[in-house]
Amino acid sequence: MFVSQSLGSAGSIAAATVAAIVGAELSGRDSLAGLPAAVVQVGVAVGAYFWSRLSDRLGRRGALTAALLTGAFGATLSLLGVANGNFLLVLVALFITGSGNSAVQLGRFVAAEVNPRRRRARALSTVVLGGTVGSVLGPALVGPTGRLVTAWGWSEIAGPYLATGAGYLLTAGLLFLALRPEPRLIGEAIALDEAGTHRLGPTRGLRELLGDAAVRTAVTSVVLAHMVMVGLMQMTSLHMHQIEHSLTNISLVFSSHTFGMYAFSSVAGWLTDRWGRRRVLGIGAVTLLASCLLAPLSPRLLPVAFALFLLGLGWNLCYVAGSALLTDALSPAEKGRMQGFNDLLVGGAAAGATIVGGLIMARAGYLAMGLAGAVVTAGLLAVVVRLPRVAAVAAD
Repeated sequence: MFVSQSLGSAGSIAAATVAAIVGAELSGRDSLAGLPAAVVQVGVAVGAYFWSRLSDRLGRRGALTAALLTGAFGATLSLLGVANGNFLLVLVALFITGSGNSAVQLGRFVAAEVNPRRRRARALSTVVLGGTVGSVLGPALVGPTGRLVTAWGWSEIAGPYLATGAGYLLTAGLLFLALRPEPRLIGEAIALDEAGTHRLGPTRGLRELLGDAAVRTAVTSVVLAHMVMVGLMQMTSLHMHQIEHSLTNISLVFSSHTFGMYAFSSVAGWLTDRWGRRRVLGIGAVTLLASCLLAPLSPRLLPVAFALFLLGLGWNLCYVAGSALLTDALSPAEKGRMQGFNDLLVGGAAAGATIVGGLIMARAGYLAMGLAGAVVTAGLLAVVVRLPRVAAVAAD
């Protein structure tokens, strides 16, 4: 799962680096800069729910492999659409690509499922750590793939989609060949061994699950953190492009950001298991708040890179702790549906953030974007602070 996360995230990050630029250039309007990323997030949202439900029938290996092959097909269409300047084709293709990207996101739950509760956050974070490789490899592929497709007579911003398709194909092959035995069977055996700490009764419906305070806290935390991260990340590339930073500089900032997203995952997992879910969520929220306030303060490369590093780090802390808290609260039979629904909400919120972010950038600029992120992060912090007892009990 670590290697698959590395390859899959490299492909995803390469495409994300140029998403806002693709939107602005192909549409001819800065206000639509966030639309490609929004469409990807809608694809992630729909794909997460669909593939999670399918994984209960086909198993985790079969569903994730099918998802990644679908994503590779979408990336190929995206490459052709950007190369030919067909914005409508690009949007359709990015929806398909996003549905495949959901498999990369869902991999963390597979790691959590096959480990006992005392090691769950660390196992989950090890998979997320695979994104460290992607955080370096993905942006590093932007320049070379751009030059490659330029030699073919295409726009350089089409190049990253070549890396996306290749990354998804390699990941699909790896999971199909190596993800054995079936993770769900292992998870069910672990749940039986830990019957005292797992719910093994009748499967709860979605409404009942959302009525569980631990589930609600986990979902809200991950959704809000992801919304802030995606919105500010996407608009930063457009902001830098507008003030005439090179594509290389934009890639360097994305490398810093994605390094923060993934490099400290093992630390986040260890802290989550040792200090508890609530405390790590709080630290993550404060880190996100700092990044939103710092990002608009300077147009220079290093300050922006540092702010985006903090944005990634804060997201990582919330992502690991929130995902662990959600897995704690679910029985094996509930995990596929609820984890998919969680990522459905995550993708939908991120899509909304990119659309609104594009409008904010067009009408008020990057400073307003940072302030909007700070307001949402303050809401996240309030959610964590208001539910100390539930979060603390869930972490025990």
